[in-house]
Amino acid sequence: MFQQLHTHRNAKPAVSFRALLGVLIAGLGLSAVSTRNALASTTITGTVGTSGKYLVTGAPVTTTAVTVLKLSFENNTPGTNLELCAGTAADFAAGTCSLRLSDSGGPGFVFLTITDTSQLSGKIIFVQRAVGIAAATFALTVE
Repeated sequence: MFQQLHTHRNAKPAVSFRALLGVLIAGLGLSAVSTRNALASTTITGTVGTSGKYLVTGAPVTTTAVTVLKLSFENNTPGTNLELCAGTAADFAAGTCSLRLSDSGGPGFVFLTITDTSQLSGKIIFVQRAVGIAAATFALTVE
């Protein structure tokens, strides 16, 4: 009933082009969704040694906007407890935790702290041993 009027020597079926286009659009959509939901995070691991303290930030925190930070803190050493602290350089030197962001339990416990950056502005962040005498390893994840 229908008659093809013109054919091209190198013609490819339109179905394969449409399928390729559909797969490409779906792939781009999935990558856009996963990229949009990706959060930037930094994990710091360290050991609180004989001094009983570990300096996390080398300079005071500076911020120009109120932003929420999610901090996950974990002590990996049995028989010790650690504190995640914010304070001045003098607080660090004296071993004073003027702003306790988190305490630790034993291995396997991860404690979550959600705070805004305005509370940390002008302070340094450090970890100090609260219980025990052994060197204690920890992990701190900041998102």
